[in-house]
Amino acid sequence: MAELNPMRDYFVTLACYHLWATRKLLDEHLADLPEADYRRDCGLFFKSIHGTLNHLLVVESLIWLPRFARGESPQGVALNAEVEPDRTRLRQRLLDTAQAWIDYAQSLPAARFDAPFRYTNSKGVLMSLPFAPTLAHVFNHGTHHRGQISAALTAMGRPAPELDIVYMLQAEFLQQGARA
Repeated sequence: MAELNPMRDYFVTLACYHLWATRKLLDEHLADLPEADYRRDCGLFFKSIHGTLNHLLVVESLIWLPRFARGESPQGVALNAEVEPDRTRLRQRLLDTAQAWIDYAQSLPAARFDAPFRYTNSKGVLMSLPFAPTLAHVFNHGTHHRGQISAALTAMGRPAPELDIVYMLQAEFLQQGARA
């Protein structure tokens, strides 16, 4: 009999949403964005849409995933590093990383949510935080920066992406109804 794990199920849903929203933003709203608009300083914290996407890759792939999945605490990774200058490869790496978060969330045993999460932060300080809220931070952080990109797109006169989690849930519900 499969282990009941509502916390894991919740985080798998968040990870699936993270992939869904990232794909929707990249494929439906950024794919046809002219290069000049994609790379121009829009006043975002990481300046451009490209800079913001690189930041997401840095923190999700090079900092938080190693902390959670392998117990490693990478040091010396700049939050504003351009780790992937190529737009097409950046898209793929973001999607691959989002899938890795789903795989990680699916692997979590129930007991993990009750244990502290220990890691060394970027300043070399040992941290011990509650596991679930710290994991939630990863997905919340992605939502925050997708929101910034959405605001930049609307400021450019482009349509606002509809990236709320309820849209993913509604699409899943409609797909299930079509299969019934």
